Amino acid sequence: MSMHGGPMRRPGGPMGGGGPMGMGMGASDAKAQDFRGSLARFGRRLRPERWIVSFVLLLGTGSVFLAVLGPKLLGNATNVIFEGVISQMIPAGVTQQQAEAALRAQGQDSQADMLASMTVSPGAGVDFSQLSRVLALVVVVYALSSFLSWAQNYLMAGVTNRTMFRLREEVDHKLGRLPLRYFDSSSRGDVLSRVTNDIDNIATTLQQTLTQLITSILTVIGVLAMMLWISPLLAVISLLTVPLSFWITMMIAKRSQPHFVAQWQWTGRLNGQVEESFTGLELVKVFGHRTRSVADFDAANERVYESSFRAQFISGIIQPALMVVSNLNYVAIAVIGGMRVASGSMSLGDVQAFIQYSRQFTMPITQIAGVANLLQSGVASVERVFELLDEAEEAPDADPARRPDRVSGRINFDDVSFRYLPDAPLIDGFRLDVHPGEIVAIVGPTGAGKTTLVNLLMRFYDVDAGAILIEGVPTMQMRRDDVRRAFGMVLQDTWLFEGTIRDNIAYGAESPTDDQIESAAQAARVDHFVRTLPDGYETVLTEGGANISAGERQLLTIARAFLANPPVLILDEATSSVDTRTEVLIQQAMAELRSGRTAFVIAHRLSTIRNADTIVVLEQGRIVEQGDHDELMEARGAYYRLYQSQFDEPEEAA
Repeated sequence: MSMHGGPMRRPGGPMGGGGPMGMGMGASDAKAQDFRGSLARFGRRLRPERWIVSFVLLLGTGSVFLAVLGPKLLGNATNVIFEGVISQMIPAGVTQQQAEAALRAQGQDSQADMLASMTVSPGAGVDFSQLSRVLALVVVVYALSSFLSWAQNYLMAGVTNRTMFRLREEVDHKLGRLPLRYFDSSSRGDVLSRVTNDIDNIATTLQQTLTQLITSILTVIGVLAMMLWISPLLAVISLLTVPLSFWITMMIAKRSQPHFVAQWQWTGRLNGQVEESFTGLELVKVFGHRTRSVADFDAANERVYESSFRAQFISGIIQPALMVVSNLNYVAIAVIGGMRVASGSMSLGDVQAFIQYSRQFTMPITQIAGVANLLQSGVASVERVFELLDEAEEAPDADPARRPDRVSGRINFDDVSFRYLPDAPLIDGFRLDVHPGEIVAIVGPTGAGKTTLVNLLMRFYDVDAGAILIEGVPTMQMRRDDVRRAFGMVLQDTWLFEGTIRDNIAYGAESPTDDQIESAAQAARVDHFVRTLPDGYETVLTEGGANISAGERQLLTIARAFLANPPVLILDEATSSVDTRTEVLIQQAMAELRSGRTAFVIAHRLSTIRNADTIVVLEQGRIVEQGDHDELMEARGAYYRLYQSQFDEPEEAA
């Protein structure tokens, strides 16, 4: 199985850095939040959609123009009705001028001024023909406005989905370029939260806020123009509320933004806690930590609740506060507008239209305030995704890169030194020459550097000094893909995906035939147990292969590696989960597959590597002994002590 990565041990502990259950967030918590900068940076990602966004803007302009025109037309309908009612109150045969003069003679100058501002036909009543034409025009205007608004939202849905597609693709490619060091030091759940929850939140924010912001801004401009046209005095009164509304919005938003940032950070931590708790559910129960696990979850969940509640509560104050300002504006317009109608300075329809415009004028500001919490939440997620995209990547491959003509399995470690932390040396001056076809067993106490050698061999980490050579070519001068194609790896932690047994074995090669899959299964001594299952090779494994035993999972991963038929095999404690009989079967399979293949076997169970050509004993990153089993037992050194500790102590205890 040519490996392109896999679950490896983390240098900071079994859960990685950050404390119990992998709850540490790493350095990202310390980064300053830049709302405007992050928003502007994300805005630049819309450049590929700029022509569609421009067309959306055009549609929004048309929709808003028609929507703004509606109240004015309705005001005209109101004038038609009101003038019709007044016309009925004036006796037929009396002219409008005579009615005005009669009112002034009675000292009713205000009523006379109001009548003078109208066009009435005494005794005629309401002109329903004109009224129907005005109302029909209103219906057409609003219907067309709604259609343009629908088209605007339809196009914006496409813009949002394409933008998110590109962002997800970029994040996926970024994950492939990140060094293993990043995943070793980061909570897996937090990384998944950035890739899933945060990107979904960005999509929701973009879909709901961008169109709303465009419409709101255009509405403010259009309504303001109509208000100035109808009554500059009332327009000025309405404008006085704008600075106050923006000030309220900015002050509240400023206080809620940190809580939105905390909300998504704690959401990532909670996901990490849940992922690790359920992945190790059996161990949690075995060690009696279910109560502790629940307590850890409750603590993280409480932090999510607190930060989310504070963010939503504080940002939720914006809309009620702006409604108070809007209502005060409404009262002022109604009072002053009524006085101007009475004085004949404005028509009743214009006052009605202006009241509607005042509502439309404050509504966009209220809507902007309503999406402010979405925008802040979205930008908090944007920052978390950008933090991931800004992480340092693996050093680029050599250009031009070298490549062995043929990989036969000759591997050399030439004075290799490596450390995870600058002040904590792990491997120092390591030398080892491996010839094609050899089985090399690497043993030693925990922390001696066995799995680290695999990390270096596969270029999951790069050496600090010295070189690892494949067929005489330093791996640092090769492309990582070329290095990893030379190896097949079977890890102690098995990895199986949800699918059939056939699919899981076939993962090790490009389009293998059924015969090749079954031959690999036979070589790994897995064919027999597969055929005992009701559906055989078509048996569907649940996620992680939870519906078969640990030993059977291990055998399937070995079969997958055999199918790949790589020049070099790496078995990292691959037989740790199998019984003694299965160990014998694997040893037989290894003997059949030795020809032309080099194998590195890392094991704590020394019974699995007695037949190895070379056994390398590591202590603190250095080779302290090297030879075959018989030679090392005769030397009575470090290997002898390890062997005795495994096979003699039980007898003494008995």
